[in-house]
Amino acid sequence: MSSASSTPPWDVHRLPRAEGRVFLVTGGNAGIGYFISEQLSATGATVVLGSRDAARAEAAVTSIRTRVPGAQVHAVRLDLAELSSLRTAVESLEMHRLDAVVHNAGVALDDPPRRETRDGHELMFGTNHLGHFARTGRLMPLLSAAPAARIVTVGSFAAKSERLDLDDLQSRRDYRPKRTYGRSKLAQMYFGLELDRRLRALGSTVASVVVHPGGALDCLTPSRPPVHVRTAGARLRAAPAALLVQGKHAGAWPAVRAVLDPAVRGGQLWGPRQFSLRGTPRQEAVWSHLADTAVAARLWDASRDLTGVDPDTPRG
Repeated sequence: MSSASSTPPWDVHRLPRAEGRVFLVTGGNAGIGYFISEQLSATGATVVLGSRDAARAEAAVTSIRTRVPGAQVHAVRLDLAELSSLRTAVESLEMHRLDAVVHNAGVALDDPPRRETRDGHELMFGTNHLGHFARTGRLMPLLSAAPAARIVTVGSFAAKSERLDLDDLQSRRDYRPKRTYGRSKLAQMYFGLELDRRLRALGSTVASVVVHPGGALDCLTPSRPPVHVRTAGARLRAAPAALLVQGKHAGAWPAVRAVLDPAVRGGQLWGPRQFSLRGTPRQEAVWSHLADTAVAARLWDASRDLTGVDPDTPRG
């Protein structure tokens, strides 16, 4: 029997069981991160929500436990905008291995002025990319201790039309919030693909996968009070948009599949099936600009210099 005929099709509503495995989701207290956490919790795995806001994290934990009886879920404090705190955050996990980390947390600013992290980095680039870059380095011993761990980086469809300015990664000369956000997510995606190339070169059992949620709107997202409440009016007003995009519960599907599906491989890009904007998750071709390994290598070197961490260097 061929592997194609013996493997059941992926069903976003009937996920494989994952008892005994441990998953960390950054930004798991809200938005797409919340639904990634809720869906992974339903598999029987232990799910850890990384969040800088303790109250919102506990609200998310309570919501998941209400909807998923017996869910093994808890929260840890994690502030990706403060690089010096990441070592302590890893120690607070109090675990010996990690089967997957989902790099989902992010900051999106709509208006000027330009803002910086405590380390002096532009806020979106520093949080969305540099924070996850450094966090990966701190987590690598735990990931390497698992049989076949995965690092899943959640990018954005907004990154498809952007290009990195390697001479202005911090947007000091050209700060436009939406462009800077798109470039920060693009940097994340470059990192996820470059990380997998480096892990393969080291012979590591850890795989790095990149995903994006397509178009995911709050107004199409089912209510999860108090984490998210959708009014009837918002639902009616959003009805036309549902032809093209989807809610954040569906935006979580590519990341959840990247964590759980044994057919997913490192170095792949996954997104929604229909026009890369909505629908069930599928593998898609790596965007042409993301395939530029020279840009990825230069970004890696700059990120290492800015954070003082090198994710592909074994750590004790």
